[in-house]
Amino acid sequence: NPETDIASYTVYEKKFFGPTTLRKALANSRNVVTLKLLTKVGMSAAYSYSHRMGIKSEILRNLSLAFGTSEVTLMELVASFSTFPNMGVKIEPISIISIKDSSGKVMEENIPHIQEVLKPETAYIMTSMLSSVINEGTGKAIRAMDFRYDCAGKTGTTDNQSDVWFIGFTSDLVAGVWVGFDDRRSLGSLITSINTPAPIWGEFMLEVYKEKKPLPFSKPENIVTVKIDPETGLLASNKCKKTMDEIFIKGTEPTKVCNKH
Repeated sequence: NPETDIASYTVYEKKFFGPTTLRKALANSRNVVTLKLLTKVGMSAAYSYSHRMGIKSEILRNLSLAFGTSEVTLMELVASFSTFPNMGVKIEPISIISIKDSSGKVMEENIPHIQEVLKPETAYIMTSMLSSVINEGTGKAIRAMDFRYDCAGKTGTTDNQSDVWFIGFTSDLVAGVWVGFDDRRSLGSLITSINTPAPIWGEFMLEVYKEKKPLPFSKPENIVTVKIDPETGLLASNKCKKTMDEIFIKGTEPTKVCNKH
């Protein structure tokens, strides 16, 4: 549930933020929350989901995984992210769809392997949370470029600024951008995932959708929206100073009213 509250602190900003929703933590890359979430979910579940969704590289089975200590390829990340706009269906990437001879006869045809790995509702909630990265978080430079269509994604930066990433998607296209050196040299403190790969992705998508626009993300029927207090994750009362609309799979939404205020 994206309303879950976990106290967060970021070394990057050297600031303690207090109770933080998973949506806000994801949008702003507050990785201490990621660590605490991984502790709650468990390594076995995280490992299983990563491979089901398309990560083929071997990943570490320890809590440092929350900080990105395992190396994966750009193709693996793009393939994994594609399960979200596909409503939980993983499609194995292929390079050659078909080969035809000069007369048009099909000499070879490849059909991608298709597998459902997430519930459609789970995929939609992840898409919604990743949309917050672009609408209000570390990827908001894309909105500043005037890309106004439904989209979602995630920024990423490795230690010593040696790799910066952005993986993003619309309802019909997933694209990934990586910037770095082959020998892992630092890109320097001025290069971040916010100011380099995210704008590259934005420029690419502006070209893609110059003549057409992507459809909005599909919303499953049993997704409900309720107003919550972002500090407690409970239903907002008329005494709560701050409220927000949050989505849930029907039956998992909070039922208790906030009593903190």
